[in-house]
Amino acid sequence: MHNDGKVVPINRAQATPSPLARLPVVLLQVRDKAAQQLQQGLQELFDNADDTLFEMADKARSTVDHHIFFEAMRDLRLKRKNFERVFMEQLFVAFANLGQFGSGDLQLVPVVSYEAVSGTSADDVEKAVALEAMLSRVRHRDGLALGQLSARMSQLLGRRLEDHENPLGPALLCEFFLQAGRSLGVEIRVKLIMLKLFEKYVLSDADLLYGEANQLLVAVGVLPELKAVPSRRPGGRASREHHHASQPIVDPPLDESGQQAFSALQKLLQAVRGSVAPTLEASAEPQPIATRDLLRLLSHLQQYVPEPEAEDDFDLRNQLEQLLTRVSVKSGKSRVLEDADEDVINLFAMLFAFILADSSVPDAFKGLIARLQIPLLKVAVLDKSLFSCASHPARRLLNDIASAVMGWSPPQNVCHDALYQRVEQVVQRLLNEFVEDPAIFSQLLTQFSAFTADECRRSQLLERHTREAEQARLHTETARQRVAQVLDRRLAGKVLPQFVVQFLQQAWGQVLLLAMLKHGEQSLQWQAALRTLDELVWSVGLREDTEAGRHLLEQLPVLLKALRDGLAAAAFDPFSTREFFQRLQATHVQSCEGDPAQVLVEVREPFMLGAGVPTVVESLPKDDLDLIKASHLRVGAWVAFEQDQQTPLRCKLTAIMPPDDTCIFVSRTGLKVLEKTTVQLAQAFKCGALRTLDDGPLFERALAAVMGDLRQLKRGK
Repeated sequence: MHNDGKVVPINRAQATPSPLARLPVVLLQVRDKAAQQLQQGLQELFDNADDTLFEMADKARSTVDHHIFFEAMRDLRLKRKNFERVFMEQLFVAFANLGQFGSGDLQLVPVVSYEAVSGTSADDVEKAVALEAMLSRVRHRDGLALGQLSARMSQLLGRRLEDHENPLGPALLCEFFLQAGRSLGVEIRVKLIMLKLFEKYVLSDADLLYGEANQLLVAVGVLPELKAVPSRRPGGRASREHHHASQPIVDPPLDESGQQAFSALQKLLQAVRGSVAPTLEASAEPQPIATRDLLRLLSHLQQYVPEPEAEDDFDLRNQLEQLLTRVSVKSGKSRVLEDADEDVINLFAMLFAFILADSSVPDAFKGLIARLQIPLLKVAVLDKSLFSCASHPARRLLNDIASAVMGWSPPQNVCHDALYQRVEQVVQRLLNEFVEDPAIFSQLLTQFSAFTADECRRSQLLERHTREAEQARLHTETARQRVAQVLDRRLAGKVLPQFVVQFLQQAWGQVLLLAMLKHGEQSLQWQAALRTLDELVWSVGLREDTEAGRHLLEQLPVLLKALRDGLAAAAFDPFSTREFFQRLQATHVQSCEGDPAQVLVEVREPFMLGAGVPTVVESLPKDDLDLIKASHLRVGAWVAFEQDQQTPLRCKLTAIMPPDDTCIFVSRTGLKVLEKTTVQLAQAFKCGALRTLDDGPLFERALAAVMGDLRQLKRGK
C-alpha cells in the first residue's frame, strides 16, 4: 500500500512516531502543493508522450525502429499509473526523511551520479550526459529561486539543506523520475525522449514550483527579507497552452455571389413554397413575421430538440407551423413567413432528408447530425453565403463530421467511443450556446479539425504498417508458391525414402524459400541450394554397389557440409537435424552395401511448404459488369461489407497486391479487416453484400441532389 496525499497507514503511525510529525506544518503544505503541480506536469507529459513516440515512429527509417517506438507506446500506456504512483511515493519519502533527527539519521533518496565509472555502458554515459545538460539548464534558469527555497527550508529544519538534498530540486526530481521509469522495458533512445519530455513538461515549470513554495514560507515569516525572484520567461505550462491553442478560423466575408446563388435556388424553391403556414381561417389577415422574430422562434425550438434516438419524430416544418399558429392566435393575425425565409426552411428540410437517407453516414450518427438542422438553418437565414462558399465554417463543420464518421464501425459500447463523444460534444455545444453569433462554428471547426487530424495521422501510420506487412506477406507467399513449383518439377515421379521427402518439404523447402526471399531466383545462393537438393536426391537414389556408389563416398563430405550450412542458416531445429543426418547416414551405408531395406515412396502430391489450401473462386467473364466495377475500385475508396446480416463493416481499400490483384482493406484506425480478390469483390457486389460509400462532401452532394429533385419537380409542373 502506498501513501496518497497526507494519508499515513494507521499501523505505521502507531508503531513509531512519523517523521512527518516532526516536520513543520508549512512544509507539509509545501509538499502537498508541489505534489499537485508535479502530478499535473506528469499527466501532461504522458498525454504528449504518445504523440511524440508516434512522430518518432513515423520518421523511423526501418521496421525495427517502428517496432521499438510502438512497443514503447504500449509499455507507457500499460505502466503509466504505476509510474506516476512510484514518482509520488519517492517525493513523499524524501520529504518524510527531512524530519529525521540529526544529519546522521538523514536518509535521502540517492542523488544521480553523472560521472562515467569503470564498466559503465555507452547507454549509461549518454543518459548521464543528457541529465547533466538538463540539470545545468534548470540550475542556470531557476537556481536563485531554488536557493531561496533551500535556505528557507534550512531555517525551518534547523540545519543546512543543500540544493541537491532538496526534494523539489531538479537532481532529486530527476532521480524520482528515473526510479519510476525502471519498470519500463524501453531502450536508451526512448529513455532519452522521456527525459526530454520530463524537462519540457515538469522541469520547465520549476519557477512556478519554487515560487509558490517560497510564497507559502514567506507568508509564515520564514526569511521574508530575501528578495523575491521575478516570475519568468515564456516557456512554462501557461505559455505552452497559449501556444497550442488553435487560432480560430476567420469567418469569410459575405460575398455578392452568395445572394446570387441563393436567388437562383429560390426560383427552384417556388414549387414547394407555402408548406409552412399557420392553420387559421382564411379571413385572418396575413402578416409576415420578421427574420429576427423567426430566429427567436428557431432558438426556442433549438432548446427542445429531442435526443438522437427520438430525432425521427421531429419535423421542423410542422413544429414551426404550430408555433406560427400560436403566435397568430395571440395577435389575431395570420403570421406567415417571408418568402426568402420559407425558402431556406424548405431547402434545409430537403437537405436533411437527403442527409438522413444517405448510406455514407452510419446510422448511429444520423440522429446526432439531425440535431444540427436548426443551428445550420439559423446560419443560413443570417448568411446566404453558406450556399455558395465551400469554405464556410458551418458548411465545413458538417462536411468534416460526415467525412470523419464515414468509416466508423460501431464498437461494443458506442457511448464510450472517442469519435462519437466528440461529435456529440460539438452538437451539444451548438444547441446550448449558439444564438446568432456564427463565430462558434469557427471555434468548433478548429477544435474538431485538430481532433480528426490527430486521428488521421495515427491511422495513416498504422495503415502504412499494415500495407507494408501485407506486401511482405504476399511477397513471401508468392515466393513460397514458386519454391513449391520448383520442388514439384524436380521431384515429381521420383521414388525416394519417406524421411527424405519429409525433409525436403519441411526443411529444405524453407532453405530455398529464404534464398529466394533474401537473394532472388538468379542468385548464387539459390543455385547452390538447388544443386544441394539435386545431389541429395541423387545420393539416396542409389540402390546397389556401383561405381556411382563408390563416387558417393568421395562427394559425401561436401554434400553434408552444404546441408548443414543451409539448415543452420534457416535455424532449423537441431534435434530434427541430428535425427535426419542419422537416417541419411544409414541410407547411404545401405546404398553402398547394396541393402535395399528402406521405406520408399513415390512423390506425387504437390508441395505446399506450410501454405494453406487456396480458396477456389468461381471465375467470371471479363465483361461482367460487377467484375468491371470491382476492378475500378481505387485505393482510398470506402466500402460497406455485409457480414452475416450484422452491422456492415466499413473499410477502406488501402492496397491492391499483385499477382492476383488481392485487395487489402483497413478500418478507420488503419488496421487490416478484410482481404478479397477482385473476383470475390465482384461476387459480393452481385449478391448485395458489398456497396461503395460516396466520400464526396456531404453538403455539396445533398445540395446537388435537392437541386436535381427541384428541377424535376419544376419540369413536372
